[in-house]
Amino acid sequence: MGKGGEQGEESGERATQMPAYTWEEIQKHNLRTDKWLVIERKVYNITQWVRRHPGGLRVISHYAGEDATDAFRAFHPDLKFVRKFLKPLLIGELASGEPNQDRDKNPQLVEDFRALRKTAEDMNLFKASPVFFSLYLGHILVMEALGWLMVSYCGTSWITTLILAVILAVSQAQAGWLQHDFGHLSVFKKSMWNHLVHKFVIGHLKGASANWWNHRHFQHHAKPNIFKKDPDVNMLHLFVLGDTQPVEYGEKKLKYFPYNHQHKYFFFVFPPLLIPVYFQMQIFMTMFRHKFWADLAWAFSYYIRYFITYVPFYGFLGSLFLLTFVRFMESHWFVWVTQMNHIPMEIDSEKHRDWLSAQLAATCNIEQSFFNDWFSGHLNFQIEHHLFPTMPRHNYYKIAPLVKSLCAKHGVTYEEKPLMKAFADIVGSLKKSGALWLDAYLHK
Repeated sequence: MGKGGEQGEESGERATQMPAYTWEEIQKHNLRTDKWLVIERKVYNITQWVRRHPGGLRVISHYAGEDATDAFRAFHPDLKFVRKFLKPLLIGELASGEPNQDRDKNPQLVEDFRALRKTAEDMNLFKASPVFFSLYLGHILVMEALGWLMVSYCGTSWITTLILAVILAVSQAQAGWLQHDFGHLSVFKKSMWNHLVHKFVIGHLKGASANWWNHRHFQHHAKPNIFKKDPDVNMLHLFVLGDTQPVEYGEKKLKYFPYNHQHKYFFFVFPPLLIPVYFQMQIFMTMFRHKFWADLAWAFSYYIRYFITYVPFYGFLGSLFLLTFVRFMESHWFVWVTQMNHIPMEIDSEKHRDWLSAQLAATCNIEQSFFNDWFSGHLNFQIEHHLFPTMPRHNYYKIAPLVKSLCAKHGVTYEEKPLMKAFADIVGSLKKSGALWLDAYLHK
């Protein structure tokens, strides 16, 4: 009886064992209608679930056929809660002889990075400071109030209006950095509160859509500077980026624009028009197309508040012109800050790197100073932000030395530069890419 019982238990264990898969088989499931991914050696079929993914179907689809362990940990601060959604999707596990990482990634580098993340958790670097974010929100609200008080007591002269526009542009830019914090779930412990305040800041303070931002920005973080996956490098044929795309366009004799002059027309197209034209059109089209009615209500609350505040002083058309000018100035600020960390870096097709190597290839840092921190919303620590997107920004400087040490150990380039050089590198990179296009266009 005892022996038969043991045999029954063994056969029962074998029956409940999950199917085992090789990386070769998993990598085949990266199609639009067939998507698998791996998290912590467990294999999940996400084909039907991607459309329900809160972060958007594209960001999770970008990891189809790959190991998504580090991306999963990077984007989700409450892993216990998120794992509940994974259980019904589980279909198996990696075969016992398969390595933890796919595509010959450096296992020691991956393990060292995960150890670094554990160190950051032990140092409480994922814990936000309520005082920091309260003061940050406060200084934005003070600027909004100051603008109204100034025109109320000083009138609407050209000088007053220009100062008002500058104040509102600063307020809008800083609100943009603040919504970024809540969008990345880096302020409150509970995601619900981050989502709610995110909608308030990006919606009521800026007139934009939280869902539009989430679906776009998370793709950028998942696959930075990767063509067809990072929307931030989809330039709609206006520019050619990196070293490979210009040559590809040149060899195919594609000339939508004179790309050898793109470093010149950049000044007239990208900084002045991104927010007041392209983003505004895309935001409202997205809200209507996807029926983001809550986001639309939040955005309308911004415009109602704005016009109630300034129509009595400038009239409707004057207020509209003022808002457009504010967006114009904010757009310059936003473009130079967000592009200085990425355009000069490697921009290419998918290379299936590990998390740390992928982020370091696509990002660089700007030297720390009080002004640089404030001016860029701490995105001068772009490397640390990309490695740990849910980390509160006031802790980036604490983890930065450890990141540098890890990069030095594994020979990964950690690039840091002065602010003005970073601006110049944007133009220099565009000029280089334009020259590559012209050479291929004329001679290949």
